[in-house]
Amino acid sequence: MIRVLRDLANKYFSDEEAVVLFLILLAGTVFIVWFGAMLAPAIASLIVAFILQGLVLKLQRWGVPDFVAIISVFLMFLGVLVGFLFGLLPLIWSQVSNLAKEAPRIIRELQSYLEVLPDEYPHLVSAEAVNAVYQQVSTEVAHITQWLVSFSLSSIPDLVALLIYMVLVPILVFFFLKDRELLVSSFARLLPKQRPMMIGIWREVNMQCANYVRGKALEILIVGSATYIAFKVLGMPYAALLSLLVGISVVIPYIGAAVVTIPVAVIGLFAFGWGSHFIWVMVVYGIIQALDGNVLVPVLFSEVNNLHPVAIIVAVLFFGGVWGLWGVFFAIPLATMLKAIFAAWPVKNVASPPAAEG
Repeated sequence: MIRVLRDLANKYFSDEEAVVLFLILLAGTVFIVWFGAMLAPAIASLIVAFILQGLVLKLQRWGVPDFVAIISVFLMFLGVLVGFLFGLLPLIWSQVSNLAKEAPRIIRELQSYLEVLPDEYPHLVSAEAVNAVYQQVSTEVAHITQWLVSFSLSSIPDLVALLIYMVLVPILVFFFLKDRELLVSSFARLLPKQRPMMIGIWREVNMQCANYVRGKALEILIVGSATYIAFKVLGMPYAALLSLLVGISVVIPYIGAAVVTIPVAVIGLFAFGWGSHFIWVMVVYGIIQALDGNVLVPVLFSEVNNLHPVAIIVAVLFFGGVWGLWGVFFAIPLATMLKAIFAAWPVKNVASPPAAEG
């Protein structure tokens, strides 16, 4: 056992840089696990600044002075943030509240749809299965409705924390953008002076993660906007809420699209019934999903090494289990980062011992 461990250490950690990088990754992981919740505004600000940095660099390449480029991008970010807080967020909350009020009617109509299934398809659906599904859905809807009703004075501390975050995040984003070079050089002084492997890994990780995160943010915006416009034209109720869910669903490939199809189909069925209007809604929704997967994704992520579907699902399960909802959102960038690190990790060829003569 000791010899096996020694051979592994000699193969993967013979380079001094590899040992230092491993210790940095280990310390960073432990730090985020222990202090991630406390430093959530700083981490969120760092991610936002990382996304906006690409636009700053593009403006600088066009000849825009550095400070003007930073101020312009920061003001654009503030405009989007204010529009979301005072425009989209109240609309979504209003639609969530209205949906909660209509939940009893939806449950009754769902029961009427389910009750005829055992008679029409006796070999496929049993009455016991229909009752189990109905009870489960009723329980979940009751929990959601109760949570919405109880959202009162008890939530004031959370609202105060949210307001503090709304002040801290823009300030931190500005300083991360303005002092990016200073912060990076300060961190670099803690590393070994000769670090060609780390520089190569950083360039690969930076390119892969930057392209992925910025492309994913643009994909959310395009898919969500297209869905909202299509649903409004078709007269779909709760268009803002559903388009937000569809936009966020692209963060989790395969799984997100499959999950968000359920509320779209359920609300469309209860709004229009089983008819041509409902079919048109689902056809348009399917076209948006098809264009996203076959046109938008290849264009936005042409420079990103695609992960295997199994790797994506495993990453979502693992990081979601470790960090909850945030782990689900950042599972693919983290998996992409790990893939880039493993690809660039130095591996020493260890000669196998000669076979004993016989």
